[in-house]
Parts: sequence; C-alpha cells; structure tokens
Amino acid sequence: MANGQEQPTGLARQRIDKWLFFARLKKSRSLAAKAVESGDVAVNGQQIRQPSYGLKAGDVVVVSADRHDIVVKVLSGGVRRGPYEEARLLYEDMTPPPPPKGERNLFAEVTRDRGAGRPTKRERRQIDRLQDGTDD
Repeated sequence: MANGQEQPTGLARQRIDKWLFFARLKKSRSLAAKAVESGDVAVNGQQIRQPSYGLKAGDVVVVSADRHDIVVKVLSGGVRRGPYEEARLLYEDMTPPPPPKGERNLFAEVTRDRGAGRPTKRERRQIDRLQDGTDD
C-alpha cells in the first residue's frame, strides 16, 4: 500500500459505514453507522445492524431513505471520500425508477389528503350546527 492510496479489490472487505460514506450515500460516517444500527441498511436481502460488517464487491446494498429505497450493487471498496464522479465508480445504481406522476406510491397511500377522514373539532361543530338547524 503506497501512500495509503491503493486497496486491493478482489477479496478485500470494507466496513459498511465507511463504504456508505465513501460512496456518498450518507453525509458522514457517523450518520452511516447510525443508519446501519437502526436497521435502515440491508445487504443481500439481510438486515445489517453492525457498522463493522465487511462489505465486498458484488454485494447488493439497500439503503432506506425518507420516502424511497436506494438499491446499489457494490463494484469496489473506496479509499477516500472523493468527488461524486469518483464515488460513482464504487457502485452500480439498481434503484427502480419512480412511479409515473399520476400514480400513487406506498407513501401517498398511507397519508390522507387534508379534509379526508375524521373531521376536525371545528368541522364537527359546523356539522352539528347544520344538523340542529341552528345558525349561531
């Protein structure tokens, strides 16, 4: 390893928290470790809870983001957190495309539109006034 810039890629494994940071999927290594510990990261279909898990080339990583999942295939380990162009070489993006504009996704189905569902306290009073026939 000359100057700490070379890393053999064949059988070498890299900590998943470091790799997520180097691949620019998380903003810091501590945030990457927290995401792994909270169960937001899966490798090859299995949920990972240890930031020290050894990641190797060929593994498929699923990272749960706010409203969607990011699916990537590891191509190599990282040496440093470089620019986006360098980080992009560490993985192959396999994330499914977003649904068409008119189609509702899972998040949209579990949230309700404003005014749908139970009435608010104010709306309930207005309904009661209409049913009683009184108009205060």
